[in-house]
Amino acid sequence: MSDTVRVDLSGAAQTMLATLYLKALDADFDRPVLGDRFAKAALEKIDYDFTEIGVTAGWAPLITVRTALYDTWAGQFLAAHPECTVVHLGCGMDARVFRLDPGPGVRWYDVDYPDVIELRQQVYPSRPGYRLVGTAATDPSWPTEIPTGAPTLLLAEGISMYLTEPAGLDLLHRFVERFGRGEVQIDFYNRVAVRSQKAQTLVRRTGSTLHWAVNAPADVLGAVPALRLLTATTLFDSPTYRRAATGFRCSAWPLRAFPALHNALQYHRYAFGPVH
Repeated sequence: MSDTVRVDLSGAAQTMLATLYLKALDADFDRPVLGDRFAKAALEKIDYDFTEIGVTAGWAPLITVRTALYDTWAGQFLAAHPECTVVHLGCGMDARVFRLDPGPGVRWYDVDYPDVIELRQQVYPSRPGYRLVGTAATDPSWPTEIPTGAPTLLLAEGISMYLTEPAGLDLLHRFVERFGRGEVQIDFYNRVAVRSQKAQTLVRRTGSTLHWAVNAPADVLGAVPALRLLTATTLFDSPTYRRAATGFRCSAWPLRAFPALHNALQYHRYAFGPVH
């Protein structure tokens, strides 16, 4: 495996290997939810024992349903704003910039820890209008590296739960204040999901800790009044959930009877700036 890249990550950064692995497994399904051929190609370049993470193909829809939905929402933003800026915060090894293939008027920034960015540089190619920023999400300086003046999308998938609530809210405030107009597309765990973290295999095996719980969009709107809710849904209510295999959907069906479990994984989309 001399032509592969050896990986040594821990904590929250390690979870991105699990999501990459599950997207690659999904790509081989007869009826994939996401069908990410870039994930499959990236996995072949990485020297890592993915059995250490403790996830199997049956888990894939937990990730791919969400990612497919955010691909749809981000694609809608790009269609409405052919000249815009996209900030993919906590990008991990996600290949969204390649899946969506934005046009020449789009400036796209993938932001994550420096070691994650270094891995991306070894696995993925560069492309016009695309830049990598190696920093912690909570570092207050990284937004100053990104130009203002265009509608700006903050994509924050799979990151909020690893932030403390004060740090997460501060991030949202700073983002909307700096960029002025655009969208925030972000997912959350509710209080039940955060409290049950010791029972979550991926969290336990990577040594991660979950902090910020959001039970409904009202929690965010009350704290960041500059945001306007466009839509919100859950894993089970997402239109992309219907793409999941019947076995997965049937096994999850009993959870619908319990609102706290039904709403455990939430997907939110907000706008900010002048209303046209």
